[in-house]
Amino acid sequence: MFSNYLIGLREGLEASLVVCILIAYLVKTGRRDALKPIWAGIGVAIAIAFGFGCALEFGSQELTFKAQEALGGSLSILAVVLVTWMVFWMRRTARHLKAELHGRLDAALAMGTGALVATAFLAVGREGLETALFLWASVHAASDGTPRPLIGVALGLATAVLLSWLFYRGALRINLAKFFTWTGGMLVVVAAGVLAYGVHDLQEADLVPGLTNLAFDISNTVDPSSWYGTLLKGVFNFQPDPTVLQVTVWLLYLVPTLALFLAPVGFASGKGKVKQPDEPGSRPSEAPQA
Repeated sequence: MFSNYLIGLREGLEASLVVCILIAYLVKTGRRDALKPIWAGIGVAIAIAFGFGCALEFGSQELTFKAQEALGGSLSILAVVLVTWMVFWMRRTARHLKAELHGRLDAALAMGTGALVATAFLAVGREGLETALFLWASVHAASDGTPRPLIGVALGLATAVLLSWLFYRGALRINLAKFFTWTGGMLVVVAAGVLAYGVHDLQEADLVPGLTNLAFDISNTVDPSSWYGTLLKGVFNFQPDPTVLQVTVWLLYLVPTLALFLAPVGFASGKGKVKQPDEPGSRPSEAPQA
C-alpha cells in the first residue's frame, strides 16, 4: 500500500504543480478569461488517462492466462522505462519548469482558445498517461486480493492535490528539489520491484526462460500472508521465491540507477543548496491569489 501511495503522491504532485503553474500565471497576468480553456484541456487529459487505465485493466481480463502475463510483463517493463526517464527528467529540469510552461502559455494565448486547450492537455496528459501505466503495473504487481493498493493510490493522489492547493495559496513551504530527489529515489526502488515482477510475468508466459530456476526459496521463513510479508510485498514487491533472472535484473537495474540518480549533480549548487524562487509555495508572501 505504501508503494502505491508513494506513486500516487509523486506522480499526482507533478501533474498538480503543472496545473498550479498554469493557473497562477493566468491569474497573475489578468487573463482569467483563459481559465476555462485551460480547465477543459486538463479535464480531457484526466479523462483520457483514466480511460487508458480502465482499458488496461478491463481489456487484459479478456485475454488468456499466457497472453495476460505477456501483456502484464511487457507493460511493466515499459512502465519502468518511462518512470525512470521521468524521475531523471524532473531532477534535471524542475528548476526551469515554470519558465518553460510560461513560454508555452504565452504562445498559446497569442494563438487562441484551441491552443490553450492543447497546451493544458499536453502539459498534463503526458503525466497522466505515464501515471496510469505505472500505477496499473504497480497495482498489478502488488495485488493481494484486497483493495489496499487502490486505496494507497487514491490517498496519494488526494495528498498531492491538497499539497498543491496549499502551495498555490502560499500556506505551505517545501524544498521541492529535495522532495523530488528523495521520492524519486524511493520510486526507483519501487520500479526495481515492478521490473522484477514484469520479468516473472514474461517467464510465466514462456517468453523468457528460467521460471523453475529459483535464486532462493524462503517461503517457509517469510510467510507472504503475514503482516511483514505483506509489508515487504507492498513496499518492495518482495517475493519469497524469486528466480535467478528476477534477482539479477533487480540488482542490475537498482544499483546503478539509484547510484546515478542520487549522485550530487543536477540540483546541487556550489554551497549544496538550491534556491527555488520560481516554484509554487517557495515564497508564500508572493503566492498568487485566485
